[in-house]
Amino acid sequence: MRAMRVGFVGVAFAALLVGTALVFEAFGRHSHSASDTLRPFITTMAPVWAVMVAGAWALLRAPSRAE
Repeated sequence: MRAMRVGFVGVAFAALLVGTALVFEAFGRHSHSASDTLRPFITTMAPVWAVMVAGAWALLRAPSRAE
């Protein structure tokens, strides 16, 4: 079961990398300066990456013991 979760997180991480590159390309296509690209890119992708990290942590952490 854990191997399947790790595989799922790996596939999600790969999809997020591709999506991140596509978003960067979309923002950079019509920008005139680095700040025109980086500021909206970071504003858009930082929450997405935060959710990915939090979700991966929740899926992969060891279950807590109920006493």
